[in-house]
Order: sequence, then C-alpha cells, then structure tokens
Amino acid sequence: MEALSNKRKVMESKPLNFLERIYLPAIFQGLAITMRHFWRKPVTIQYPEQQREYSENFRGLHSLKRDENGKERCTACGLCALSCPAEAITMTAAERQKGEEHLYREEKYAAVYEINMLRCIFCGLCEEACPKEAIYLDGPHVTSDYLRKDFIYGKDKLVEAPLNQ
Repeated sequence: MEALSNKRKVMESKPLNFLERIYLPAIFQGLAITMRHFWRKPVTIQYPEQQREYSENFRGLHSLKRDENGKERCTACGLCALSCPAEAITMTAAERQKGEEHLYREEKYAAVYEINMLRCIFCGLCEEACPKEAIYLDGPHVTSDYLRKDFIYGKDKLVEAPLNQ
C-alpha cells in the first residue's frame, strides 16, 4: 500500500564501530554529565524545614474576615459560591438569634461555610464577587495531608481570630 502523502523517508542504519558497540564512550559521557550536576547547588526545597518564597500576587489559603468590631462580615449571600467555577464553596444560611448581635453583622449569616480545597483552583473569583469583602485569598499555602476529608475547610479553619484575643 502506498502512503497518502508520498513523502516517505527511507532510514538507513549504519553498522556500529567497535567503540560504539562496547558503549564505553556513552557511559563516560553520562558519568561526566552526572558529575557536572553533582557539584551544583540543589534546586530542591527541603519542605517543611525550608519554606519557598512566594511572589507578591500569590493567592494563598482562603480566610473569612471580621470587621473592626470583631463581627463576621459574611452574610451568606452565596455570590462567592455562584462565582466559583470549580463549585468548591458550599454554605448554609441561618438567621441571627437574640444574643448573637456581637457575633454577626447582619441578620443573616453563614452557619456552615465550607471550601473543598481539592476542587479549588485558587482563581480569586470568590474574592472579587463578595460584596461585603468577607473572603480573601491571603493565607499560607494549603498543607499536605493524607485524607480527603481533611481538605474540606470549614469556618473553624477559615474565620480569622477575633481582634480582642
């Protein structure tokens, strides 16, 4: 059967000479490359003992902010969850009860706020969509772990500490 393009290239293999057959020049070439790299400065960072330097526009771990009075800013409007292309954010809204005025700014708050870090692509759209400036990507990097359930971050890991503590 003839090729469709009629651009066939015939490859000829020449016989190997004596040095090529015993592979010694290739072995010495490989050892020379290895020795050259052996004395260079390593590029590997020894995590967790050493921390990598991040650029100024690094998007780290999410954090839910508090206002100047120490109240949670999030009003569970759901815009961050709607804007997330990976659908990593889930929340459940609840009504503020009497006696909780010092905890939440508005009458509605996020009773459950979870971000699945395995799904999150750190695009920053949740940060841009929030009208109350409640969520920021300004924390450290997401740490490694063994279990999938440990990558679902709730309010216990996301809400910043109160100012008076």
